[in-house]
Amino acid sequence: MDLTYTQAEEDFRRELRSWLQANIPPEWTRPGFWESLGDDESFRVRRDWERDKALAGFAGISWPTEYGGRGGTPGMKAIYDEETVQANAPRTVNALGLTFLAPTVMAIGSDAQKKEIIGPLLRNEVIWCQGFSEPGAGSDLAAISTRGVRDGSGESDDFVVNGQKVWTTNAVHGDKIFAMVRTEPGSQRHRGISMLLIDMHQPGVDARPLKQMSGASEFGEVFFDDARVPVTDSLGDIGDGWRTAMLLLSFERGASGIAQYTEFRRQYDEIAAVARKLGRDRDPVVRDELARVLTELECLRLHAMHVLTQVEQGRDLGFEASMTKLQWSEAFQDLWEVYDHVLGEDATLDAVDGIDLRPLHAQAMWSRSVTIWGGSSQVQRNVTAERVLGLPR
Repeated sequence: MDLTYTQAEEDFRRELRSWLQANIPPEWTRPGFWESLGDDESFRVRRDWERDKALAGFAGISWPTEYGGRGGTPGMKAIYDEETVQANAPRTVNALGLTFLAPTVMAIGSDAQKKEIIGPLLRNEVIWCQGFSEPGAGSDLAAISTRGVRDGSGESDDFVVNGQKVWTTNAVHGDKIFAMVRTEPGSQRHRGISMLLIDMHQPGVDARPLKQMSGASEFGEVFFDDARVPVTDSLGDIGDGWRTAMLLLSFERGASGIAQYTEFRRQYDEIAAVARKLGRDRDPVVRDELARVLTELECLRLHAMHVLTQVEQGRDLGFEASMTKLQWSEAFQDLWEVYDHVLGEDATLDAVDGIDLRPLHAQAMWSRSVTIWGGSSQVQRNVTAERVLGLPR
């Protein structure tokens, strides 16, 4: 495991840090600022800022330059993740497109798809959603029932899509959605599925927000009612969408967890500060819990550096990505359970001793979801046991 960065990577850190300092207004870093804007305004401001960041050359850090990226090393991408968190930079509005769709298009997309998708996505001109989960297909993605019937009549050759997707991030702000659709009548499970690229602004597509217990509406549900998709807007071969989906999801495997560790470590400091201000740091049980979760976070940091080292050496991490997802999501949840214990009965209040707890409450509520989305902890444990440790099914 290599815990160091090269000189070129450290030079990149200084360049990026300087740009972030010059381009993040101080008021953006105030607790509760983004919540005060409302969902639509927050999205618009973040979208504009991220477009400017891309035009300045600080997007697609590890993408090839031919696609508008920086052509940087995995170490530079890790530094980018770390520095943007430390600078309180706005959260990306196009995470699913940047992390999953663009690398997949680079790998298997047609020349037309590469031209039409990658550049506009990088500059936030087009916001992409992911249409995987359905009311009857969550962790069991092969159970999807959204269907596309081929209609080659008239001047066009289209799929006519009907069905529903749910828990779709940025559904109400999305321009397009890459969706798993069953395009072969009578097919079951992994067969007969295609990855279709669907325009969300056409008639027959209805996106509705889903309000979370925090009050935010980051997710939505999407209804397809005779929505039309040109056959040429299939990513990968028609009927081979399962393979395309597995390739798409594999691009998360290069993520080492450094961004998560950096964010969680900062949140730990905020929780410890609350404990000190309320005098609860003197409680031996609270002190023990804070020490335990800090140890857990430092193990996450070391694992993140281990994964980064493997990526830099060109190793295919494969199913070891499940270990990373399991570790960071469980650590995050443990951290916010300690927060609840620090506050005790005061956890129901918006403020205590002059401390505005609302931003912290929002993180605590969000933490309950992270062991579910992106592959539940139960699924990740099964994958790790079977594919990494080689245990019997």
